[in-house]
Amino acid sequence: MKLNKLTRSAVVLSVAAALAVPTFAVTSASAASKASTWTSAKQAGGLKGLAAACKKEGQLNIIATPRDWANYGEIIDNFKKKYKVKIDSNIPDGSSQDEIDTANKLKGTKRSPDVFDLGTAVGYKYIDTHYSPYKVINWAQIPTSLKDPQGRLTPNYTGVMTVGYDGALGTITKLDDLLDPKFKGVVALNGDPTKASAGLNGLFMSSIANGGSFDDISKGVDFFKKLKAAGSFINVDPTPATIESGQTRVVFDWTYNAKSVIDKFKAVGKTWKTFTPANAAVGSFYNVGVSAWAPHPACGRLWMEYVLSAEGGNSWGKGGASPVLWPWMIKNKTASADAIAVIGSGTAVAKGASLEQQAAANAYLTANWAAAVGTR
Repeated sequence: MKLNKLTRSAVVLSVAAALAVPTFAVTSASAASKASTWTSAKQAGGLKGLAAACKKEGQLNIIATPRDWANYGEIIDNFKKKYKVKIDSNIPDGSSQDEIDTANKLKGTKRSPDVFDLGTAVGYKYIDTHYSPYKVINWAQIPTSLKDPQGRLTPNYTGVMTVGYDGALGTITKLDDLLDPKFKGVVALNGDPTKASAGLNGLFMSSIANGGSFDDISKGVDFFKKLKAAGSFINVDPTPATIESGQTRVVFDWTYNAKSVIDKFKAVGKTWKTFTPANAAVGSFYNVGVSAWAPHPACGRLWMEYVLSAEGGNSWGKGGASPVLWPWMIKNKTASADAIAVIGSGTAVAKGASLEQQAAANAYLTANWAAAVGTR
């Protein structure tokens, strides 16, 4: 599920110290390759050297990257075509926490993920343990305030949280409209907010719209408790299949995820609309990082170079996501007409929660979310 022209901005998030977790050593499988120690393409002999090393490895393992999410399908296909390597895609609909849990489980095997696509709250929780430092060629073009100084996680793309819904239901003008009986049993939140960035930011948006703030997510929990009591909210993780079947006709998710639904609905003569409450536009970056025990460390680094290039950035833009490089791409005229047609040429900044605010919100949700709406 992906965006329309609402996503035109990058969001500023502070990068702070993360929670301490046990240290994991790099496995012998990845240590056997010099690529596991490379911190830049220069050490590989440039981008061509990195591509040659990846081709020798022959495969890239990605995780939690659904093809309908922010145009990942095009990015995956273009990477395979350009570099002639296989891609193994594991748990495409998984959450950020699922990525970490799976990496831990598969550590030391050939199926362990080479790269991650992580929301900020979960990603930075493991900043000291799970990623290899790597700075892409375009490192200098990424705002300092958004990135880890060591290059362990790098901001990649962002969107705006919104309510996507089946146009046949009418028009939503405020969140309380969802308490109407016509929305009974069809409202969903994309992901458990204690594990998934989309779910967490859906609650931030709902809280701000109801008088809360990034420092007070309780108003968002209260709102979803009301939705649950009214029979509107269902504890179902929305997917393209649940939307197509009509099980989840209203979805709190990123605007870039709404984009793919809008396109699919239009192709069959239907309408998928979006609504973002006034003064409650919430954004958050997803971050890319190479696994500290990647079985294909050269391919993991090459993937980072690709998604953080103008070529990758234009694919994000076409999918309705704003790449972190967008201001630079607009300035140096590498932004494509197709991408501009979707997300516009603006480079304004959307608000996002800091790491401290996300950690506090997560603590509140861990204690109160299940009690308010139940579990999945």
